[in-house]
Amino acid sequence: MFDKSMKTLLTCGLFKGMNNNELMSVLTCLNPKVCSYKRNEPVAMEGDQLTGLGIVLAGDVIITRENAVGDRIIIEMNGSGELFGEIAAFAGSFVWPDTIIAREACEVMFLPVEKIVGSCENACASHKLMIANILKIISLKALLLNRKIDYLVIKSIRGKVCAFLFEQFKKQGKQTFVMPLKRNELADFLNVSRPSLSREMGKLRDEGVIEFHRASIKIKDLNTLKTLAE
Repeated sequence: MFDKSMKTLLTCGLFKGMNNNELMSVLTCLNPKVCSYKRNEPVAMEGDQLTGLGIVLAGDVIITRENAVGDRIIIEMNGSGELFGEIAAFAGSFVWPDTIIAREACEVMFLPVEKIVGSCENACASHKLMIANILKIISLKALLLNRKIDYLVIKSIRGKVCAFLFEQFKKQGKQTFVMPLKRNELADFLNVSRPSLSREMGKLRDEGVIEFHRASIKIKDLNTLKTLAE
């Protein structure tokens, strides 16, 4: 049943350290549900009952929230093999704190929380490893959310843009890369208007700091970008 998804699932941090047989044993125990979604279709809505931990098997999802005045803010984007809903699941509220939208046609596996945190009928070592992995994932997610706050407290749009581009450089290890977010999504992520974002990126291009064509970005002056990001 899960054969076609095994390669993707083995890349998920939740199953780190497991081989195919161990992973299959855990999945058999958890009996997860797999759902398909169309582009821009809601995967979960804020306030709805939590359906379990989600793992993206194919495609991408964006996790969003509305601020006090109703503007959308993108919290993060999750691609193939990435997990979402873990903090809500273990906070005990059992409702979705954010809205998850299919960025494109995607497939998501939902794992029942009660079976993850509950005792395993087979008392298998793989289940214990999964619990250890989820603790690491939640800790890492807390650090990522702190990074999101860093973006929000940067006052200038230029500083926000440069900080994001410099982080992408560090993450991808090269000065030419494809942006993970579309222009309107990046504006939502940085909590700025789309025209202001485009205007600032145009200025950075004119000043020789970056070049861009559609989703492709080339950092021409890394030192200046780093300085502006600080």
